[in-house]
Amino acid sequence: MEKRDLGLMAYAEAYALQERLVQEIAAGSSPEVLLLVEHPPVYTIGRTGSLENVLEPGVETVRINRGGDITYHAPGQLVGYPLLNLGRRGRDLRHYLRFLEEVLISTSADFGVAGTRREGKTGVWTEEGKLASIGAGARRWISMHGFALNVSLDLAGFSRIHPCGIVGCPMTSLSRIIGREVAIEQVKSRVVHHFEALLEDWLPLQVATA
Repeated sequence: MEKRDLGLMAYAEAYALQERLVQEIAAGSSPEVLLLVEHPPVYTIGRTGSLENVLEPGVETVRINRGGDITYHAPGQLVGYPLLNLGRRGRDLRHYLRFLEEVLISTSADFGVAGTRREGKTGVWTEEGKLASIGAGARRWISMHGFALNVSLDLAGFSRIHPCGIVGCPMTSLSRIIGREVAIEQVKSRVVHHFEALLEDWLPLQVATA
């Protein structure tokens, strides 16, 4: 599979790229790909998310076709969009979400941060708060959207919403927990490493039959 570092890219542009790649992967004309990106400040909300979780009238949101509620993206947050053919990797979205959590938990551990799961709440948590949000969708069993790992972003943007629809949800970042600035390029390399190392164990590619 391919890895693409998109740098800083507007959310709408990255979304359009996902839409195009999903069609190409479903048609067999493009390989699976992991997109890594940072976004300018933007609030996105899942297909079943509630606008009641927006705390300020002036907050504009982008409604998209993923699971989960409202979240915030900004520079200093590593966003990953894995476009995988789940039709050939088990067709189990819940297991796919657990795979993404495992990648981020392993990545956090590389920086001395203990990330954990919480029963009934998708994402990665720490004693200080929520470190990473995950929201996925699939079209023709090709995955879309993915994860957002807080590395060094200004967390103040989360104060304008109930993050992930959870009232009083504290948000944190690797930099805040460690007490120093963490370079996002370091985090990218560890995410790619763990994604590649865990993919075939968690989501083995099944051989197509005639």
